Amino acid sequence: FSSFRFDIYRKVPKDLTQPTYTGAIISVCCCLFILFLFLSELTGFIATEIVNELYVDDPDKDSGGKIEVNLNISLPNLHCELVGLDIQDEMGRHEVGHIDNSMKIPLNNGDGCRFEGHFSINKVPGNFHVSTHSATAQPQNPDMTHVIHKLSFGDKLQV
Repeated sequence: FSSFRFDIYRKVPKDLTQPTYTGAIISVCCCLFILFLFLSELTGFIATEIVNELYVDDPDKDSGGKIEVNLNISLPNLHCELVGLDIQDEMGRHEVGHIDNSMKIPLNNGDGCRFEGHFSINKVPGNFHVSTHSATAQPQNPDMTHVIHKLSFGDKLQV
């Protein structure tokens, strides 16, 4: 019992084969075609194209059209009663002095303020900013010097 009996690709003895010009042409064409495919894939791999694209997600998909924003900012020269968060967008949202899920922590013996909060914004063009617009009495020359400790958009990614 020999395992050579199961060989599907048996070699034909050399005395039974005969080279032809047609076989040579087909062999050369196949080699050139293989070389062409290899080189085209290699150039496609090496030549990278950087595409910069900025877009706003479709608000009807996934998260109901909202993005979570986390903000932690210090205003060392502005009293906490003057600090507020304004949110507006093209869908008609306009909130002055947004306070949900936010905290104002006095700094420098009450002369400054640390504002921490998280809020949701719509996935449409718009803006949010820290301002004094929500204060009942507007200061003459507010010092809006600030340090942003954290500003993040979306859910925290698990790494």
